[in-house]
Amino acid sequence: MKRITIKEVANLTGLSIATVSYVLNGKGNISEDTQKLVHEAVSQLGYVPNYSARSLVNRKSNLIGVVIPQAQPGSTLMFENPFYSEILSSIEYTARKNGYHIMISGTNADEKYLQLAQQRNLNGIIIIGMYNSDSYAGLEKINIPLVLVDSYVDNHHFHTIKINDRYGGYIATRYLIERGHRKIAFLSGALHESSVNMQRLEGYYDALREYNIPGDERRILTGQINFDSGMRLAERMVDTLDVSAVFCTADILAIGVIKRLNSEKRVVPERISVIGFDNLNIAHYCIPGLTTVGQDVYKKGEAAVNAVLNHINHPENAKEEISLPVSIIERESVRTIA
Repeated sequence: MKRITIKEVANLTGLSIATVSYVLNGKGNISEDTQKLVHEAVSQLGYVPNYSARSLVNRKSNLIGVVIPQAQPGSTLMFENPFYSEILSSIEYTARKNGYHIMISGTNADEKYLQLAQQRNLNGIIIIGMYNSDSYAGLEKINIPLVLVDSYVDNHHFHTIKINDRYGGYIATRYLIERGHRKIAFLSGALHESSVNMQRLEGYYDALREYNIPGDERRILTGQINFDSGMRLAERMVDTLDVSAVFCTADILAIGVIKRLNSEKRVVPERISVIGFDNLNIAHYCIPGLTTVGQDVYKKGEAAVNAVLNHINHPENAKEEISLPVSIIERESVRTIA
């Protein structure tokens, strides 16, 4: 199908190309009658602006890059963990409301992504999760807004959106302890330095120390943050450990644990209590309902986009460091024991 050009809109209206361009871009002091004439012609012809060409001229693509971590090459982690679909929904909607689009990438935040960002003339980048320091060092070279979500990198080049993950790990473990549990397992994804999982583990140990409960490294089990890994970790746990409760650092992990524990007979919460982290929509629907550490995933995505837009509109302002609250969301997966 032949692409309608701005010249054809100008020919139909009898106006100059410059006048039509001013109307379409909201510039200049153009009369309402002229604006109406242009918009009617656009509708009649089916004209669609060429954003790629426009971005070459004004250096603004209205495109925000979003980097999602992958556990391994070829992994579909962004789809296996509903956390990413929820935060991406928020990012996409907030960007679209403000006239921007997003470009999602499952690659690492490295030199290759830096080249891609320059080729696509991205107006900002949102990076979700933790990457190695070399990745961030490369991205410092690009002069556009950079927002890190759920990262503990301390660098003045980046805006940061996060929660107090250590406190979240603490209140999850404290909640179990206050309900009589002393033998508490910790199930998590990989424990990289300064990652959210490591922060949540520190919170777990904080609560154990506060209640004078000895830590036991055998109760720390790690895998990947997905449903199948939760199933496998649950099997390892029941085969090797004596526990009455388990703290999982992600809801999707906790739901895999519940599925495996309840696969033969009802175990949760009668024999083993389970608490998760995130309060995703799926936490409502599993049986029993998942008690979890709630965070506002939607607000996190919204804040990330707003940080990009604030930087674009006010580049002189200081970097943003936003920490959102967490709280316990009670359902039915934890029982009180004597």
